[in-house]
Amino acid sequence: MNNNNHVSTSVFLAPYLILFTTFIIIPVVIAIGLSFTYFNTIEMPSLIGLENYVNILTQDNTFMQYVLPNTLIFSLIVGPGGYILAFLLAWMLAQISKGPRTVLALILYSPSMTAGVAMAVVWKIIFSGDETGYLNNLLISIGFINEPIQFLQSPEYLMIIMIVVTLWGSMGVGFLAMLSGVLNINQEIYEAAYIDGIKNRFQEIVYITIPSMKPQMLFGAVMAVVQTFQAGAIGVELSGQNPTPQYAGQLIVNHLEDFGFIRYEMGYAAALSVLLLLFIYGFSKIAMKLFAEKD
Repeated sequence: MNNNNHVSTSVFLAPYLILFTTFIIIPVVIAIGLSFTYFNTIEMPSLIGLENYVNILTQDNTFMQYVLPNTLIFSLIVGPGGYILAFLLAWMLAQISKGPRTVLALILYSPSMTAGVAMAVVWKIIFSGDETGYLNNLLISIGFINEPIQFLQSPEYLMIIMIVVTLWGSMGVGFLAMLSGVLNINQEIYEAAYIDGIKNRFQEIVYITIPSMKPQMLFGAVMAVVQTFQAGAIGVELSGQNPTPQYAGQLIVNHLEDFGFIRYEMGYAAALSVLLLLFIYGFSKIAMKLFAEKD
């Protein structure tokens, strides 16, 4: 009987394992292997050891001066900011009746379903650098400025706009998981907590809500990390160029695409992708430490 159970389990898991191995494990292994080579897509890869990694950390001034600081700033604002915002919105929606909650949840979730290019088109109209841009038109009409501002080509504004656009579209599946987690907390726990001394909503969130939905909080945190590092392409979509103007919005994803698909230095791009993978892994481990269930 046990053998039959093992066989049936293997059969059901086989499609997932095949797809996961084909599209995740094998590409990651290949990327790690290519990161130790010089590969220009024409000649066969030639082994150069750690040279790509050494060049990234010691010779690539663009990476150290712009890309790495930009990535850290972007991720530390968008990641925790989007995560906290998702939780607060999920908690607030849980306080209202089902009808309005469903409508508002759909409205908040819908931007995350829109492709990054489509989002960039919407926001490019708002921040267009001529008088037809909505923001420029508004500022000129109220007399705040006399000439249009090139928002998407200005190093002063590009990163701020990238953060705003990414936060706007950050209410994805992590937000829905948190909403589900809040709604499924047993209300009797809150009643018992108020009897035991809980005095306000803040204490309720800290001592009851968050501890009661740690699996959803963990899932939301991991999704926030992944989505934050994937969102780097928005700077190129908004500005229309890679590298972005004066590298103001250049993140690791953009730097990787620059070397891989514009310069065709695939070995170097592979090394950058491995570093990006390590960044995601490191932040995910932090999330696991914070929200994983204790034995």
